[in-house]
Amino acid sequence: MARKQKNPPRETPKSAADYYKLNFKAVDDLVTADRDNSPKVSEAELRKYRSGPKIRLSESLKALLIKFWFNGATCFFFLWGLGAYLHSWLDQMVVLALALGAVTDLLTNNVFRFYARTPGANDRWMMFPQRAFYTLPLNLLYAGLLLFLVMTTYNVVNAAIIGITGAKDTLPLGVGPILFGVFTTAWDILLIRIKHTAQSVLSDARRATKGV
Repeated sequence: MARKQKNPPRETPKSAADYYKLNFKAVDDLVTADRDNSPKVSEAELRKYRSGPKIRLSESLKALLIKFWFNGATCFFFLWGLGAYLHSWLDQMVVLALALGAVTDLLTNNVFRFYARTPGANDRWMMFPQRAFYTLPLNLLYAGLLLFLVMTTYNVVNAAIIGITGAKDTLPLGVGPILFGVFTTAWDILLIRIKHTAQSVLSDARRATKGV
């Protein structure tokens, strides 16, 4: 004869209150969580939950493209767009410098802050990374210096081309968004590197002085 199968033990019926019980400790941990008491999570684990494009760009290339795009767009909208209304070359340069400084402070730097993986991670790409009211006038002055260097670069390149070709009645290289973006970005990165090098030298000198 076949053995009789034993009936499985019956589960104790749950009351309606059991379904609404809260884990108060878990709730308290969630409410009081901050950077100090939260467990450390590795970068590899965080990368699993980040969405992004299939083609990943290096941080350096991403920064260069952002700066190039905003610098070129500033030239396109303010130099080309207002060139017909500003007949004086000096007026055009003043407007372009003001626009470049404002775009850097209000748009470019905020883009760097927005996509930074951790706060301050992209400060190395900004001349004035502080988020303060005084960075706008500083960026305006800095844009004037950048514009002077860029226009000097144009003059040197044009003088070299004229010296080689002998065509003195034409301007070989005009100011356009693409080359303006390239020259401005190149000088910007160079000056930021100089700033970081100077800060590193001063920091090493201070540590050496304290160690004496």
